[in-house]
Amino acid sequence: MSQGIDTIDTTSCRVAVLDDWQDAARASADWSRLGARATLEFFGAPFAGEDEAADRLAPFDIILAMRERTPFPASLIRRLPRLRMFGLTGSRAALVDMAFMRDRGITVCLTDSGPGAESTAELALALMLAAARDIPAASAAARSGAFQRGTKPGMLLDGKTLGVIGLGKIGTRLAKFGNALGMHVQAWSENMTAERAAAAGAAFVPKDELLATSDVVSLHLVLSERTLGLIGRDELAKMKPGAILVNTSRANLVDEAALIEAVEAKRIVAALDVFREEPLPVNHPLAHCRNAVLTPHLGYSTQEVLAVFHAQQIENTLAYLDGKPIRTMTR
Repeated sequence: MSQGIDTIDTTSCRVAVLDDWQDAARASADWSRLGARATLEFFGAPFAGEDEAADRLAPFDIILAMRERTPFPASLIRRLPRLRMFGLTGSRAALVDMAFMRDRGITVCLTDSGPGAESTAELALALMLAAARDIPAASAAARSGAFQRGTKPGMLLDGKTLGVIGLGKIGTRLAKFGNALGMHVQAWSENMTAERAAAAGAAFVPKDELLATSDVVSLHLVLSERTLGLIGRDELAKMKPGAILVNTSRANLVDEAALIEAVEAKRIVAALDVFREEPLPVNHPLAHCRNAVLTPHLGYSTQEVLAVFHAQQIENTLAYLDGKPIRTMTR
């Protein structure tokens, strides 16, 4: 059981800043005030597994983590005897057992999301355009001297159909992008109504119709028991030949084995920012699929979002060291 804030010697307090995989944390905020009161260590590479995470993090009193990066199950938390405060960017993370931390007396602090929805919607648009115009292959060809050799003629999006599954903040923004491109936009989710879809500039259609008639399908749902594996082998088989599946939400919305099968068979094109295992192993089948456009989970990763994340993590930590925690998890 954590012993609480009064047990931390602030003259020897150690703070781990995790998941700085882009080496962007230091430049995203002013760490000097926190650095004057604690020893900071930035971790720029993912851990190989739970054993390495436990060994490397055991000496730290405070951990500041990025959401959806390093997993913190109860089994790891038990192995961190010094941990008194855990800071998380955003307000939720499926990979972190925050309730278990709270039960152990660890203070959990959160941050605002900043323009995370806008950033993720823009990345979904970028993936859609990159897949439609075969931009990764075109970039590689231009750099290698092959120029157009090895590239494919692109798909014109004007006049095509965009199917958006989930019209929350991100899905609604993508629907607007689709309208701006001259696409016909249609949408589905379990609780959607025709009126809500119309307000976002989309036509409400049943899921099977959306899959069968869309040239691009983009997923924008929260992962839950209800949405786990929502797009399986049958759903992928319903998609138009050559259609693009964009996923910037959660990998487990899609049956990965069925997706690999469909992409390797060149029945569809996958445009993915999220993966069941992250970082994506270099020998993973998706890493070698010609019909896949991949980004390394960059949805919310913009300068503007990181500035909010890190500035508030610093504020949260300083407040905790002052004995007056802020932005704490309340449930």
